[in-house]
Amino acid sequence: MLDQRRTTNFLLLIIVIPLVFYLLKILSFIFIPLIFSMFIALLFLPLMRWLSRRKVPKVVSIIVVLLLVIGGLKIGVELIQLSSKQILANNSEFLSKAEVKIADLKLYLSDNFGAEFEEDKNFIGQFFAKENLGTTFDFLRKFLTSLLMTVFFVVLWLAESINVQKLLNSTLLKRKHTSVKAFMKIEKDLIKFIKVKFLVSALTGIFTGLMCVFFDVSFPIFWGLFAFAINFVQMVGSFISVILLSIFAFVELDPSSTLFFFVFSITMVQVTFGAILEPIFMGKSFSINVIAVLVMLMFWGFLWGIPGLIMAIPITVFMKIILEQFPSTRVVASLLSGKQTNLEEI
Repeated sequence: MLDQRRTTNFLLLIIVIPLVFYLLKILSFIFIPLIFSMFIALLFLPLMRWLSRRKVPKVVSIIVVLLLVIGGLKIGVELIQLSSKQILANNSEFLSKAEVKIADLKLYLSDNFGAEFEEDKNFIGQFFAKENLGTTFDFLRKFLTSLLMTVFFVVLWLAESINVQKLLNSTLLKRKHTSVKAFMKIEKDLIKFIKVKFLVSALTGIFTGLMCVFFDVSFPIFWGLFAFAINFVQMVGSFISVILLSIFAFVELDPSSTLFFFVFSITMVQVTFGAILEPIFMGKSFSINVIAVLVMLMFWGFLWGIPGLIMAIPITVFMKIILEQFPSTRVVASLLSGKQTNLEEI
């Protein structure tokens, strides 16, 4: 009888897991703002509690948080507009440099390796063609829709219309004491992750921009913002930032020692903040196996694209803390964290 029940549960698990993944993929337009808003709400939860202890009405507290979020978005928009003006002002000059460098590269490959290329007009300019504007407007429409849904869900989280603690207590964790303990640990670890990641990403963006200024590479504000944003994608973001900026610098700088030292400098910025300071700030309590990080990045990136890559590690931390609450799943949590777990304790 017991074996039959286990077999039934196993078969149900095989059916349910693909169905859950399918729903996560199809309903991504709901789940992405919902999960992202939960992380934002957790970040501002200490401020909400501080205002509550001072007898500030909850409505006023939510308005204060929304004003802070809007203020942060306003600063981001201003920086993007400033970098856009720089790009538009130097667009033609950069394109002409890029065309010359690409022509020289084609000639070198053709002479030394016999490579053949089709003749085309303004290779770089094709990326700025008017035909591609429709895709840009579609992207902006989807982005604004996701942004409004995220703000809506943030209000629900902060107003406790969606209560994570009660949800855990009524579903996964049946004991109230355990659910409170798990929720506090989730809150503490995620807030720490978001704070450290934001600080490290900000420092990475600032020093990347400074390196661009020092080596006279164009658009330092844009590259600083890009390094800041892409750094939220764990591990992969650093490689993307260095590779793209190195390719851009190849157009701007002569292939000499200056280009080498620039690439070396931006690489050291990523290594210093991403590989050295970030693990120190995170501490041993926030430890995820490298293989688990790569698998989660691929999985959530496949499901949700770029938002999935950004939220992959916080979601993994959330899952790890939940798995640690059950004796039967602690071995899975230990695999995620990369720690050796005593089987007798499990």
